[in-house]
Amino acid sequence: MTEVRVGEAPADLTASERRMWEAFRTGGLCDLSSRTPDQDDPHADHLWGTGRSVRAQVVATLLLHGPPPVPGRVASLKLRGVRITGRLDLSGGAVAPYVELQSCRFDSEIQLSEARFGTLRLIDCAIPRLEAARLHTEGDLHMPRCRVARGIRLTDAQIGTDLLISQAVVQRDNKGRAITADGMSVAQDFQGELLETYGEVSLRGAKVGVSMNLRGARLRNPYGKYALNAPQLTVERTLYLTSIALDYVPGSNSSTPPYGLGLTPTRGQRAQRFVCRGGLRLDDGRFGDAIDFYGARFTLTAEQEISLRRIQTPEFRFVGERPERGRVVVSGAKVVKLVDTSTSWPGPGGVSIEGFVYENLAPRGHFPLARRLEWVEAATPEYSPEPYERLAAVLRASGEDADAREVLLAKQRRRRTTLPPAARAWGHLQDWTVAYGYRPGKAAGWMFVLWAAGALLFSQHDPAPLKQEESPQWSAPLYALDLLLPVIDLGQEGRWKLEGGWQWGAAALVILGWILATTVAAGASRLLRRG
Repeated sequence: MTEVRVGEAPADLTASERRMWEAFRTGGLCDLSSRTPDQDDPHADHLWGTGRSVRAQVVATLLLHGPPPVPGRVASLKLRGVRITGRLDLSGGAVAPYVELQSCRFDSEIQLSEARFGTLRLIDCAIPRLEAARLHTEGDLHMPRCRVARGIRLTDAQIGTDLLISQAVVQRDNKGRAITADGMSVAQDFQGELLETYGEVSLRGAKVGVSMNLRGARLRNPYGKYALNAPQLTVERTLYLTSIALDYVPGSNSSTPPYGLGLTPTRGQRAQRFVCRGGLRLDDGRFGDAIDFYGARFTLTAEQEISLRRIQTPEFRFVGERPERGRVVVSGAKVVKLVDTSTSWPGPGGVSIEGFVYENLAPRGHFPLARRLEWVEAATPEYSPEPYERLAAVLRASGEDADAREVLLAKQRRRRTTLPPAARAWGHLQDWTVAYGYRPGKAAGWMFVLWAAGALLFSQHDPAPLKQEESPQWSAPLYALDLLLPVIDLGQEGRWKLEGGWQWGAAALVILGWILATTVAAGASRLLRRG
């Protein structure tokens, strides 16, 4: 292209470039499409001729040093059905005009590193690669329905309002990453509904000012450990990794893409799941309202994880499909409300909840206490008291004292398996007699059985008194009760002369009474300490 003064049209402009130049001055649309759907698809294999082509250098000249607008109009670049030849390089530049490119095809990568824009919209475009590290926009960055062959780089980018990449298809770069956006900041919403990626999505240390929406997205990374790698991600409202309702009108002909294609589906609605084929890492993330996994499906290898270590959020909705392999790790996480289902968690060895703090349980569907205890046991291959005590505290705080006692009883039974033989035998005795003190009615039942047996036994005997003048009237029930109750004296024990087998019967009741009293005292002491 020949050298020109700022604002002047180059002398060697082609007819299509001159149409673009004039449309820029009026803020109008330069539409070079053929109006034939098969010929206008930017992702198809057929070539677009020179009649639909403009040079990237001419586009850069318009955006960086374009002509003044026609009086009464606002200059802007709006293209449709255009092929941009050569590499569009706006690195470090300040682009003031509004930019919107629809159904366009780029021959080479787009270079926007450290560039500044007002609003940039690339809609349904074919892009070899987008290199936009430290890009700064005052308004939106939109890339809906775009297909990017070698990845998107938005490292440390600052998006002034919304980032929209819904329905985009992004392949990996030479480092195995589809989207690299470490340290990116989005002032408002991050919309990625129905996004498809083939490589790692890296959002380490990224910040989203409102919500991050990946409903119905399909993240695949068969080449590495993580499909979504986002430790220290901050989302001020909700992170949606959920199914999406498909009963909506797409609005694909609109020049301004919709901000939300659909919501999380209700029962019976047609839906597409959020699918993650590869590990997911959100360690140390902060989420102001919730993390939602409704209907999510994870396909992991045995070594991969859904890693949620030390996350913090008021509500954690883990209501997706159970991963067949891999692990779910929520160690050290802190949430207020845990919303889950009995079928969403993996089995033994597939979940880790050490140090997981939650204050309320809000299960969806039937989630009996027995299944909740199986969840705790599956998460602790080696005995640890903390998960049991946390569950018991949450149940007690919600008024479910009986369930809380059952949890603590399960904890004692699990602990018993780690004890030496003598202590294990004593534990079995406490469990068999008084259930470690967590079922007080069991102690009363045993006392009644022993008393009735003793009363029946001694009703067959009429012993002689040791001291005729000091002995009370013989009463088999009272005598059996006096033998069973240690410390308490009912005036029967030691007043009668017993011989032979009757002495052994009395001794047996005394021993059983002491054992029962000791186990009751141990259980009561444990209960009082926990209370």
